[in-house]
Amino acid sequence: MASSGGMFKASDLFDFPESLPFSNFFRPDSAPWEWLPSIKEALAGFDFPERATDLPAGLAVSGDVFIHPSVQLPAFGSIQGPTYIGEGCELRPGVFIRGFVIAGKGCVLGNSCEFKNCLLLDGVQVPHFSYVGDSVLGNAAHLGAGVICSNLRLDQATVPVILPDGSKQDTGLRKLGALVGDRAEVGCNSVLNPGSVLGKRALVMPSMAFRGTLATNTIAFKKEPILNAPRMDE
Repeated sequence: MASSGGMFKASDLFDFPESLPFSNFFRPDSAPWEWLPSIKEALAGFDFPERATDLPAGLAVSGDVFIHPSVQLPAFGSIQGPTYIGEGCELRPGVFIRGFVIAGKGCVLGNSCEFKNCLLLDGVQVPHFSYVGDSVLGNAAHLGAGVICSNLRLDQATVPVILPDGSKQDTGLRKLGALVGDRAEVGCNSVLNPGSVLGKRALVMPSMAFRGTLATNTIAFKKEPILNAPRMDE
């Protein structure tokens, strides 16, 4: 991640993949949270082809939606546009895509998962029961089952992020979920609070409520106390 006191750039977290045709909209020298408004701009400038008609009967698709012919489609689910689903993605049963979603090559958008205003770079895996809103997930990032990217503060104020030098920066965004760097991992049933930032290859252990910024190649964990309680039959 960026050195202390230096400018925090999207390139500190992500390498934008060649598989996506939107590189002009996602500048590596931008602040990483500035990529979120660019999702809408990128999709507005995309020439959506006519949608295929041979979709599974239980898959509801509406609006401007691009689905690469190689995508594995579920028997049922909902996709609202504008949305771009790239080559080799797998959409699993019950997926709910609420629009303004870009998924790169080889992503898994899992069963009973909800996606809204988010950018998934190549190889992202969100396999089971997660919410990803107003977030960017880097290449090969993985969310374990039940991970939630919370995107709205309880007081509904604009969301700040903690910069690598420890200072706080107001993003000006009322909704901002997580910025998860390339190859970062989040364990099952963890919550990433609004404005959470995970550096490349960072790891959040299961069942955590994480907030703040986690540096590259570091692990966030909570040590649980072990209680020596007597057995009930003693």
